[in-house]
Amino acid sequence: MRIIRNAEEGRKLLLSRKPLEIEELPMDIRETTFRAFGQELTPDEVVRRVIRDVREDGDNAVQFYNSQFDGAPAGLDLRVTPDEIRAAYDVVPSEVVHALQFAAQRIRMFHEQQLRSAVVDFNQNGLGQITRPIQRVAVYVPGTRAPLPSTVLMCAIPARVAGVEEVYLISPVLPDGSVPAVKLVAADIAGVDGIFKAGGAQGVAAAAYGTETIPRVDKICGPGGLFVTIAKKQVYGDVGIDSIYGPTETVVIADESADPELVAADLLAQAEHDPLASPILLTPSHYLAEEVSRAIERQLRNMDRAKIARAALENRGGCILVNDIDHAIELANEYAPEHLCLSVENPMAYAAKVRNAGGLFLGESSPEALGDYTAGPSHTMPTGGSARWSSPLSVNDFLKTTAVVNLPGEVVDELARAAAIIARAEGLGGHAHAAERRVQGR
Repeated sequence: MRIIRNAEEGRKLLLSRKPLEIEELPMDIRETTFRAFGQELTPDEVVRRVIRDVREDGDNAVQFYNSQFDGAPAGLDLRVTPDEIRAAYDVVPSEVVHALQFAAQRIRMFHEQQLRSAVVDFNQNGLGQITRPIQRVAVYVPGTRAPLPSTVLMCAIPARVAGVEEVYLISPVLPDGSVPAVKLVAADIAGVDGIFKAGGAQGVAAAAYGTETIPRVDKICGPGGLFVTIAKKQVYGDVGIDSIYGPTETVVIADESADPELVAADLLAQAEHDPLASPILLTPSHYLAEEVSRAIERQLRNMDRAKIARAALENRGGCILVNDIDHAIELANEYAPEHLCLSVENPMAYAAKVRNAGGLFLGESSPEALGDYTAGPSHTMPTGGSARWSSPLSVNDFLKTTAVVNLPGEVVDELARAAAIIARAEGLGGHAHAAERRVQGR
């Protein structure tokens, strides 16, 4: 792990971000898109064409792109059948099923508590608001080789708790046309209403506009790769989205009291997600930095995804030496990471100073890895610095409020006269007239 001994250099090398779209596409993806379209296209152009085709040709377009991009059989039925879901339980080990059920219970309990504080309906002096759940939501969950059943739970359960009437899972498929069994089990545990086989941009487009098989939804939630991210941007406005998610980010702030082996394990847990992940350590301790670096090398030898983790550390990871813990928190607030872990003495004393983070993990007994699976809050969190203005996925993402105006008659004269004056100042005589008629009619 590289160790950067100057904060300004660390800002440039680790704490600055470049847009995901400018990353060089791997050769296999470039070859796949060329085969599908017969020419070189930018990712933005690819997504625009996929969306256009799905809008015009529905299921046929989704099936075509499933075949071209994921190697699925031509003419694949897009809806997962009840038989496929039942068969998944025969494939997934019982201990995995029980662990998913345990995680689901904790996720549900957390979001039920969240719901109690989220719904605040009121009506006072003829003014108020009512809260209603969104009617129909699609949860996009990427992954086939790494199928991410935890993300199914983390996205679908908050929607269910919020009272969404219809919750659907959209998933890419394996070359044989199946959705990974563990993802089907997770969806069943989460209580989704339907599972559809549509990966990447075609899945987002199908949920946004509907096809013969896939229902049009009101909002699309969940993470995805580059093409999913671009697709969510392009369909936004025709359909709601939760957020735009990029590669995972974890900042660990640690002092000399931290266990180097645990700090290394926490960094590697995030590094193994993606070569573009950002595992970053901020510490004032030269000794800890060196020990963590050595621990990382030891632990990498036994990791199944060591190649990916090492690439992440080389691309966007490392350690920045800081003046003290307050300096580290200042840098973290600027960076606004998805995950911020305080592996320091008395972490609660520093928690109040944190302004920008998707998730805050206090102390070595609260590692981010538990947040990914069983702690309770959704692990779908803001990335790319968006923690400066946004929050983790929650029941609030599936609720909307309606303003209610039900004025008592005795206040109408005063409100109408003032409204008419403002309307005429804006040159909107029709508005003024509509207000004045209320006064005249009394």
